[in-house]
Amino acid sequence: MPHHSNEEEHGDEPVRFTDKRKVDPETGEVRGTEDAPAESTDAAGADTGADALAEAERIINEAGDGEDPAEVAAEQAESGSAVETELRNDLLRLQAEYVNYRKRVERDREQTRELAVQSVLNSLLPVLDDLDAARQHGDLEDGPFAAVARKLDTILEGHGLERIAEDGVSFDPTVHEALMQQPNPEVPADHVAQVLRVGYKKGDRVLRAAGVIVSTGE
Repeated sequence: MPHHSNEEEHGDEPVRFTDKRKVDPETGEVRGTEDAPAESTDAAGADTGADALAEAERIINEAGDGEDPAEVAAEQAESGSAVETELRNDLLRLQAEYVNYRKRVERDREQTRELAVQSVLNSLLPVLDDLDAARQHGDLEDGPFAAVARKLDTILEGHGLERIAEDGVSFDPTVHEALMQQPNPEVPADHVAQVLRVGYKKGDRVLRAAGVIVSTGE
């Protein structure tokens, strides 16, 4: 019986076969696990990159919202100008409040000083009455006490103290106190005929009205 070998049947073409075993007989590892994950990873990376790019485009579109960059810049400039204007107005308001505060403090300080001076002057009025009485009796015409009285009058005048002691002027109830009335042919009616008690004032404030005799005429 003639023997036919594989070489005769297939000629010189080498014999090829595909090893489809899932387990490598030499290493014992499962075949196909190395390439598959790589392909999966590449595919996943590509998908992830595409998704990230799409998401970035979506965010940019939403942020821009179709607005013109020039309009956005103009709005930002206008907003900055509004803030600057508001800050400037706040500064001007604070400056005005500070100026008003200083004026109020100066006014209160001046009023306090004025009240203190008036209090001292009021306390000296009885002393001035005694000096006037001494002058009427001729006790302060000369001598050391006369010099002291003149110095005291000068100091009080320097603080704005004024005497209300004029005869023959029209009766003014704001500065005069009518102690009595009597006829006087030399003085018109409703005029001061005689000052019985000297009055004093400081500026527009009357410290004490002058006590006078009011003439009723002839």
